[in-house]
Amino acid sequence: MRKGLILQNGRIYTLNPDQPVAEAVVLRGPHIAHVGATAEMKVWAGHGGWEVIDLEGGVALPGLTDAHVHLSSYAIARSRLDLYGLQSLEAVQEQVALCARRTPPGGWILGRGWNQNLWSGQEQWPTRQQLDQVAPDHLVSLQRVDGHTIWVNSLALRQVGIDSETSSPAGGEILVDDEGRPTGILKELAADLVLEHIGKPGASERQRLLEDAFAELHAYGLSGVHAPEEAEAFSDYQSLWVRGKLGLRLVTHLPQNRLEEAISLGIRAGFGNEWLRVGGLKIFADGTLGSKTASLLQGYENEPQNRGLPTLSLRELNALVLRAVEADLCVVVHAIGDRAVRLSLDAIDRASREVGPPPIPHRIEHAQLLHPQDLPRFRELGVVASMQPIHCTSDMPVALRFWGEERCRYAYAWRSLLDAGALLAFGSDSPVEPLDPWAGIYAAVTRKRADGTPEEGWYSEECLTVEEALRAYTLGPARTVGEMSLKGSIEEGKLADIIVIDRDIFNIPAIDILDTQVKMNILGGKVVYER
Repeated sequence: MRKGLILQNGRIYTLNPDQPVAEAVVLRGPHIAHVGATAEMKVWAGHGGWEVIDLEGGVALPGLTDAHVHLSSYAIARSRLDLYGLQSLEAVQEQVALCARRTPPGGWILGRGWNQNLWSGQEQWPTRQQLDQVAPDHLVSLQRVDGHTIWVNSLALRQVGIDSETSSPAGGEILVDDEGRPTGILKELAADLVLEHIGKPGASERQRLLEDAFAELHAYGLSGVHAPEEAEAFSDYQSLWVRGKLGLRLVTHLPQNRLEEAISLGIRAGFGNEWLRVGGLKIFADGTLGSKTASLLQGYENEPQNRGLPTLSLRELNALVLRAVEADLCVVVHAIGDRAVRLSLDAIDRASREVGPPPIPHRIEHAQLLHPQDLPRFRELGVVASMQPIHCTSDMPVALRFWGEERCRYAYAWRSLLDAGALLAFGSDSPVEPLDPWAGIYAAVTRKRADGTPEEGWYSEECLTVEEALRAYTLGPARTVGEMSLKGSIEEGKLADIIVIDRDIFNIPAIDILDTQVKMNILGGKVVYER
């Protein structure tokens, strides 16, 4: 009978300060039984029944956790038109035209990832007419890279009944031309007018797509994710877990429109097990940088009257946070602009004074632009800064253009937050950005793009060390959901989630971190991926 795995002859970075580096580790069942020297392994292996893996000097780390990935959306997006990184309007049109040729007339063309800020000479939002040119007989809906704006053609507008008489909903905007006709751009909650009409795949199809996606996450070295999702995704994860098909450890946040249902069912933050756990209530306080809907204390550069688009009024935000905290649900607030961050911290502060602390910490998701006065408040209020390093290097040209140099000093301010005592938890925000955690670690350490620019790093005083970045992908996520005794480091008694990689990321030029390959991913003592 197989007792478990022994990994030996390696350089194992444990992230345990009492034993930072080891040579070998014993995995008995789903847990770590011993961490020590290769010489000690004879005692274990001598009793038989162990599978011994010689790491041959290779490097092992704790399994990684992506603390912010829209997993269900990512799984679905893998099956749709991918427009990420395309450098021109014409390139997007070409992809839509190709899709139209293989899609029956009248059918939907669905895609994601376009970013007009990458298109040379494109100063305005794209229009429905530009989609009509290449797909006049199809219904086209393309989500912007940030997921907060959609671009549709004329046929799609007619299909869902949006015309010059349609008013923008609260928390959203239907862009119109000089004659008051919809341009085809729908921002924030206005996008739901189309997305709700399209709907999503059925449960069995969604779960199949999720199973397909798990393999890709394993190949990146991920053991788990924290996923802000719609309600049906939580149902899907439960179904997969019951069937033994849940290939990752999942913390799933509940959508704000399901708060009353969660309260009526008595759902509490932190409920669950090491495979599937309830996080908090996901609340949207504002929009995004790229769509100019992030809520700011001062106006956008050259647009002093435009301070973004809060998706909730101040009264609604305060009431929602208080209602959640009263029900023992922590809040997980999407806040990108400095005003959204401040008002979210204010709401959490107010609710905490009235009710007390939640079962697990509150979180601000993204926190891309901060006012320096708000830096210490994360520690004071016990609020996690859940951030995505790849946003920094992806967004920096747009951030400078929209926010200006002075404000950008405290954009993506990881070092300032860490020095102020905040807890960092890092992720990808995929499918908004690529899933690759090694790109995230590289971005956090260098604040440079993959081509090595800018040479000194963008506001390099905010760079982290490799260990600090790695902790934000391991111990940080574990602490945010009260799982420090289970996850985040290689220690006796913790879950046997370990990855083996092809290089020592602590002792190589930072640029080489980008090319890190995972050789093996061990989840709960079982090898789930081997390169």
